[in-house]
Amino acid sequence: MTAVDPQTAPPVAVGPDTDLMPGEGRAYAVGDRQVAVFRMTDGTLRATSAVCPHKAGPLADGQFDLGKVVCPLHQYAFSFATGACSTDGIGTVETYRADDRDGQIVVWV
Repeated sequence: MTAVDPQTAPPVAVGPDTDLMPGEGRAYAVGDRQVAVFRMTDGTLRATSAVCPHKAGPLADGQFDLGKVVCPLHQYAFSFATGACSTDGIGTVETYRADDRDGQIVVWV
């Protein structure tokens, strides 16, 4: 599994919780990583690496639902739970815990 262990990763505030409305995604720089954060229609957050492993598509610009994000360039779908692509041979993306905390969007990278 490609998810970062939230027990050992420090939480990082990436921006105010007002940055993302339900149904929106946005990329953030976190240290030397680009992280895409998505606000689901139920208000919860999901996060993945921001770049598709296929052709470096911007995942924050992709369509998503509670279970997956779809790269806007070639429509490869990546699971929020595991980071795995639904198409063999494409690779995986890192997945991260994300939450709202004290008015900030926080991710564990």
